[in-house]
Amino acid sequence: MLEKHIERKVCDYARSCDFLVYKFTSPQRRSVPDRLFISPKGVTLFIEFKAPGKKCTEGQSREIGRLKAKNIPVFVVDDPDEGKRIIGLYAVGVDARGYQ
Repeated sequence: MLEKHIERKVCDYARSCDFLVYKFTSPQRRSVPDRLFISPKGVTLFIEFKAPGKKCTEGQSREIGRLKAKNIPVFVVDDPDEGKRIIGLYAVGVDARGYQ
């Protein structure tokens, strides 16, 4: 399965759960996670999408580490069901950071 298909399925599911979903880019910083999700309860999280079996680049790992150091939930997802589980946990107000 291609990364874009995984991303689309998770984003569609998040929208169906009333999340705001944004493609995330930063003009001053490379390698930021792909998407920003804001839950109906106002909690934000980031997801970096990957094709199955693919790993983050060094830059992506560095940026994910920076966000996690600030207690920002960030996940790397290579399976649509995994992404939907994460979104589902945040939809009901559960902090899923320990999930991955």
